Amino acid sequence: MLKAALVLGATGLVGKTLVEQLCRDHRYQTVTCLVRKPLSKDFFAGNTDKVEPIVVDFENLEDYQGYFGCQHIYVCLGTTIKKSGSKSAFRKVDFEYVHVAAQLARAQRAVSFVWISSVGANAKSHNFYLRVKGELENAILGMSGLHNAAAVRPSLLLGEREDMRPAEKFAGILGPFLSPLLIGSLSKYKPVQAADVAAQMIRLQVF
Repeated sequence: MLKAALVLGATGLVGKTLVEQLCRDHRYQTVTCLVRKPLSKDFFAGNTDKVEPIVVDFENLEDYQGYFGCQHIYVCLGTTIKKSGSKSAFRKVDFEYVHVAAQLARAQRAVSFVWISSVGANAKSHNFYLRVKGELENAILGMSGLHNAAAVRPSLLLGEREDMRPAEKFAGILGPFLSPLLIGSLSKYKPVQAADVAAQMIRLQVF
């Protein structure tokens, strides 16, 4: 049976390539994308006949509960403290929005729920970013009634985006030289292509 996917964060680095991969995946019939503003017709590459962008207010995500009836939920939401303007604004996007999405997926009995976390995520970390990611993992993975929830924990992301972050530019330059040195327990810190993260998210879904 063909599947229906729901993607939050479809305009980001991972989200965009994820949608394009889902469009090429013969197992999916529809790909619904919850977005903040209308997208141009050529925003996604390739055949996008499966894609249905829906403009929503993420502050009131509960109002769009019906869309979470898709079998597979993908959440690629994320920002930075610099871009959001404050720690509280960052937490709203990276914790609250994703947590609400997980609750809605549970209420609508989604088959599986996959989201992007971070390597080093730890609720007890002294680093605010990693602490928020860890707290979110604990909240979602400990949520009763939410089936087949899985977090992807990438290191620095590689790929083309308009607002490339300094750390990502640095990783893109030094990645080819440093990656061969990151072996064993350090391999998880290798910079990773956004397309590979998207592919891993698809593999984690339950078909």
